[in-house]
Amino acid sequence: MTLAQLIAQLRGQMATKLEQRNGFASTLADLRSQDTVDEAKVTEARQAKDDLDTELDALQARVADLEAEQARDDAADRLQRETNPGAPRPAYDQVARVGTEERTYRADQDRKGAGFARDVASAFLGDYGAQARLARHMNEEQVERGAQVEGAQQRAVGTGAFTGLVVPQYLVDMYAPMATTGRPFADACRHHDLPETGMIVNLGRGTTGTSVDDQASENTNVSETDYDDTLLTIPVRTAAGRQTVSRQGVDRGVQVDDTVVEDLYKRYHANVDSKTINLATVGLSAVATPVTYTDATPTAEELYPKIPEALAGVEGALLDVASGENIAVMHSRRWYWLQNAMSTKWPLISQPGIVEKTLGANYAERYGSGIRGVLPNGTPVLVDNNIATNLGAGTNEDEIYLGDKNEFHLWEDPNAPVLIRAEQAKAESLGIVLVVYGYYAFTHSRYAHARKISGTGLITPAFTGV
Repeated sequence: MTLAQLIAQLRGQMATKLEQRNGFASTLADLRSQDTVDEAKVTEARQAKDDLDTELDALQARVADLEAEQARDDAADRLQRETNPGAPRPAYDQVARVGTEERTYRADQDRKGAGFARDVASAFLGDYGAQARLARHMNEEQVERGAQVEGAQQRAVGTGAFTGLVVPQYLVDMYAPMATTGRPFADACRHHDLPETGMIVNLGRGTTGTSVDDQASENTNVSETDYDDTLLTIPVRTAAGRQTVSRQGVDRGVQVDDTVVEDLYKRYHANVDSKTINLATVGLSAVATPVTYTDATPTAEELYPKIPEALAGVEGALLDVASGENIAVMHSRRWYWLQNAMSTKWPLISQPGIVEKTLGANYAERYGSGIRGVLPNGTPVLVDNNIATNLGAGTNEDEIYLGDKNEFHLWEDPNAPVLIRAEQAKAESLGIVLVVYGYYAFTHSRYAHARKISGTGLITPAFTGV
């Protein structure tokens, strides 16, 4: 744990204890204001408050010491990076190339790393020049990437004469990680912290309301209907993935385990997003009421009226509990197809912020960055490529979902996903097992309000400008 992380952790503890201390102070004030003062309770509350004051003083002193140490470390780091004009100029091949000086191995001179690889081989054969260049390179890496270099050296102890040799960063920067669909819809859902225990989330849901009507005549019974509710049970799901990495890959590779863990994290989040949309029975596609658009030669102009129709169904289902924050969720191919359409028609009723004679507005945001634009009626559009594109009889349809974003509920563990790094399980084969897992729950059925536009009008789009 770094000093900055430790300071943040201590400050979090201080905030918790300060809240407790203020609670005792309020309790103490209430006790003292009563007509009959309970001295025993007053003494107990005062003692609890004094104890917390003592703990807060100790935490504050420790934070001050750590901050002072952090300041000294920062000053030393800045001093290390400064040059001293009065000092004798070191020999050219004895100085680390940092700051404005050229690096030993550079992308413009050794783009594919052939020179670096040659020096590694030559150094093992006793080439002193190659050894000096590699040593200079390691000094540069130590200054610029100290923590990573130290980790590599610790992992590679005893593996050779040049332990922990680090590949130049520019040869690693162009590594292309696997692309994922991300979690656009999951991020737009209404978030809740998952309860600390249990594998079920229970919600009460009203099913029969009371009634009010005009009284038929004086002294006659008024309208009465018993209120009734049912329990909505939402299962807590476990998402997990693993990867076994060779010991050689971790020890001799460059950030191999970090790259694999990052990919596992991305796959974890993409899975959560995909399940909230596509999971059988409870996913958004399964619970949304269909609004069918059937057309062998679909056009954007013909599709658009289905969107207000679906939104009318959303509002009709929610009535006075609607938040008004409706969203449309669609695949990127559908969003760009809507943008490709050309027309001489435009909506008859203008909308706030929408230019007339246009089919909505594109915000030009990149994928996964939130709302991508708005439709002509002002409905924000969220693009999510976890939406299936193999639906329908021809297995080539996608769907457009519409609903109140505050009625798409997602519970997640604040600490998820969790990483398990097990080195003993595969010790006999020199394997390291990396496991990522987390718990989550979701529902779109607190109110049956969501709508989906589906049908042959949503087959693979043809970008013909209509």
